[in-house]
Amino acid sequence: QVQLVESGGGLVQAGDSLRLSCAASGRTFSNYAMGWFRQAPGKERECVAAIKWSSGSTYYKNSVKGRFTISRDNAKITVYLQMNSLKVEDTAVYYCAAGTVAGSRLERQSEYDYWGQGTQVTVSS
Repeated sequence: QVQLVESGGGLVQAGDSLRLSCAASGRTFSNYAMGWFRQAPGKERECVAAIKWSSGSTYYKNSVKGRFTISRDNAKITVYLQMNSLKVEDTAVYYCAAGTVAGSRLERQSEYDYWGQGTQVTVSS
């Protein structure tokens, strides 16, 4: 049974940093892509960053480029999202996802098979 468990969310001020973690278990993820998605109230869920486990190739949403960094730890089977210079508009529930993404379109939600329960990130002004 695949499990993705997120942690690290919280309430911070604009300009602060947070690191989200996603601990994965239940199968081998070497052929998978791991993504971080977020959903703000009244908005659609969107991919902010993703990484292919084997190659390390990444995707970043334009609005987070230069501020967010996705990484993986093979030994811990954990994916991280380092978020710096947080903005009020980064406020959302952040979800970790895993999927056998074909090709390079890492941002496609339909490519992801497994999802975590989500962790709230709130950025105050």
